[in-house]
Amino acid sequence: MAHALLQLFESPMLVVAIFVFGIGGNFQYGFQVSVLNSPSSYIKQFVNETCQSRYDTPLESWKLSLIWSFIVSIFSIGGLIGSLSIGPFTIKYGRKKCLWLNNLVAIAAAVMMWLSRTAASFEMIMIGRFLYGINAGVSLNIHTMYIAECAPKRLRGIVGVTASSFVSTGKFFGQLIGLEQILGKEEMWPMLLAFSGLTALIQMVTLPFFPESPRYLLIDRGDRAKCEEAVRKLWRKVDHVSEIEEMLGEHAAIKGVKSRSTLELICDKTMRWQLLTVMVTFVTLQLCGINAIYLYSFDVFRAAGIPHENMRYVVLGTGLSEVVTNLACIMVIESTGRRVLMYRNYLCMSLVLGLLTIALFLQKIISWMPYCSMVLVFTFIFFFSSGPAGVTAPLPGEIFNQSFKPAAFGIACGLNWIGLFIIGMVFPFIVEYLGYFCFLFFLGFCFFTGVFVWFNVPETKNRTVLEITEEFRKMHTKTKDKVVETLDGIESQITIKDTKL
Repeated sequence: MAHALLQLFESPMLVVAIFVFGIGGNFQYGFQVSVLNSPSSYIKQFVNETCQSRYDTPLESWKLSLIWSFIVSIFSIGGLIGSLSIGPFTIKYGRKKCLWLNNLVAIAAAVMMWLSRTAASFEMIMIGRFLYGINAGVSLNIHTMYIAECAPKRLRGIVGVTASSFVSTGKFFGQLIGLEQILGKEEMWPMLLAFSGLTALIQMVTLPFFPESPRYLLIDRGDRAKCEEAVRKLWRKVDHVSEIEEMLGEHAAIKGVKSRSTLELICDKTMRWQLLTVMVTFVTLQLCGINAIYLYSFDVFRAAGIPHENMRYVVLGTGLSEVVTNLACIMVIESTGRRVLMYRNYLCMSLVLGLLTIALFLQKIISWMPYCSMVLVFTFIFFFSSGPAGVTAPLPGEIFNQSFKPAAFGIACGLNWIGLFIIGMVFPFIVEYLGYFCFLFFLGFCFFTGVFVWFNVPETKNRTVLEITEEFRKMHTKTKDKVVETLDGIESQITIKDTKL
């Protein structure tokens, strides 16, 4: 653990790159997920007042709810479009240039948000949210891909986890500056919604000082000289000769093979288990129950006696605990391994969800049970942030070779956005009809994914893509070989009996 961190800090340019790509990358997604919670009442009031000034009549409550849900969910639609459309551009123009251009989208969205109240147009908020969605969809894809490709093999786990760390940091920062003492006041909400333009501008100004992804330069462009220059700039003291040799091995293995489309990836039988792994893990990332936990945390804390005026600060504590735990994942990932962190934590999460269901059921019967519920809420966040949240994001970059990687990230991020949209639209009805028993629904997803990873996914720590691909092949031909051996044995016994007869 300490050795891996020391190795990371021996490459200061890589450390700065992690921050620069993160602040305009996954940070944007996390920030936009949480930032609307604080000013929601002010925005609804603005929508109602705008409609009343236009049509001389206030909105009915169901119409206001419909407009608000559209403002929230259009972010997911933009994200889906951004994540599915970026693949070909990352191949043609490179990771860095696409991310630089993507900042223009965030800045345009920020301008829309800033001027929406002045222009008396809630439609500008919708357009801004849609543009933020496109920006976040592109950022989730490229940021994770770039960081995974820039890290040397022995630091790939630590560097990969930082992608999810910036998601958690973005969520926490959205909660923090949404406090009434900062930008959560009624007159400040346009500035709060425009904040992402500032982080996009920071990344836009600093990106030109960083090289393109070394793997992209060598494997996609075939430019070894620029690859070596980028590696020396990013890694500094880390021995890069063996790493480049491994890249050359992958380049030779896929030589003459163009980057594959999403359809080609889906139809390729040799990549079936890798694709299934991405689909299962990314769907469960949204359907594991983390959103339900955050929703029920208000009720749990209220039942535990937390005053209403302090509730926002306690919920802010849940966001902070996610950030801290995610950083703890950086400390242990290289020693523990990705596979163990994923299956172990998913199985622990399913156990916590079962216990939380029981605790919520008994909350009104046993006086001290709300405190158990509080502990279980923070325990669930701990297992989620120290495992699936950190390991899942960089997974496509570790288990797919360069020709499949853009399509794999596109599918992964697309599933993430579809899951977020479904949760936004369906989750309120699940809670309404099932109450705290909704956790049993999420428990099923956690348990299934934990078992799936345990039996079907190999460890990726300190392994090249070619080695991981071979490990997948061995794991999933083992069963077939056993069946063939059994059939051969039965056939030979029958032959022996026939001979004796």
